[in-house]
Amino acid sequence: MRYNPKKHRLPPFETDAVLLVDKPKEWTSFDVVNMVRSRFNIPKVGHCGTLDPAASGLLVLMLGKFTKLSQKFSGEDKIYQSDVLLGTETDSQDMDGKIIAENDYSQITEEQVREVIASFLGAQEQVPPMFSAKKQGGKRLYKLARQGIEVEREAKEINIESIEIDEINLPHVKFTVKCSKGTYIRTLASDIGKKLGCGAVLFGLRRTLSGKFDLDDAVTIETLKSWEQPDLEIHLRNLLFEKISKLLVQ
Repeated sequence: MRYNPKKHRLPPFETDAVLLVDKPKEWTSFDVVNMVRSRFNIPKVGHCGTLDPAASGLLVLMLGKFTKLSQKFSGEDKIYQSDVLLGTETDSQDMDGKIIAENDYSQITEEQVREVIASFLGAQEQVPPMFSAKKQGGKRLYKLARQGIEVEREAKEINIESIEIDEINLPHVKFTVKCSKGTYIRTLASDIGKKLGCGAVLFGLRRTLSGKFDLDDAVTIETLKSWEQPDLEIHLRNLLFEKISKLLVQ
C-alpha cells in the first residue's frame, strides 16, 4: 500500500532534523527510509548515501526541510570496516552474488597482502560494478546485470585516503578504509584479489562514519520500532540537536 500522510493515524511529524540509523543487514536503504516515514508519519525523508542490503552501519537520514541538504552531506568522505575473502569471486563482488570462481590462495603471504592493499592508497580510477544503481543508457546497471547483460562502464575517479589493516587470518583480511564519495568497497575488494592473483570478494561491510556523522550516535531499527512520535521528538531535540546543529553550520 502506498504511503499517504493525509490518511495516516498520526498527525504529520513536522520536525526538520537529521536522524542517524544503524542499518541492519538485509535491509535496503529505501526499507529504512520507508519504515521511518510510515511509522512516524514524516512526509519528507531522504538519505545521504545508500548502503547495499548486505552491508550494515550508518545511514544518515534527513527529515523535512533538511532533505535539501542531502546532496551536500552525501558528497563527504566515508569510513568502512571491511572483511574481504580471498580465493572466491562472485558476479556481484559480494556474498549476495553467484560464485563464478574459486581459486587457490595458499601461496599468498601476509606481506603480499599488506603490499597490495597499500598500493590502493590515493587517487585512482575505479570501474563501477554491474550490480550497482548507476544508470547507463537510461537503465540501471543492476537491471541489465540481472538479465545477464554486461556493458562497458566508464571509470570514475575516487580517492582512498587511508587503509588500516585490522586483521589478517587468511583467507579473510579485515581493514578499515576511509574513501571518497562513489567508492565501491566491493570493487576495491575484487581489485585487491585480482592484484594478488587469487581473486577476492567482499564478505562483510559496516559503515562507521559519513562526513562528521558517527555510528556511535545512531539508533537501531529495533529502537525505532519501540518509539512513538514523542520519543523520536525527544531524541532529535535533546540528544542530537546540539551536535547536529554545529555540523550544519560548518
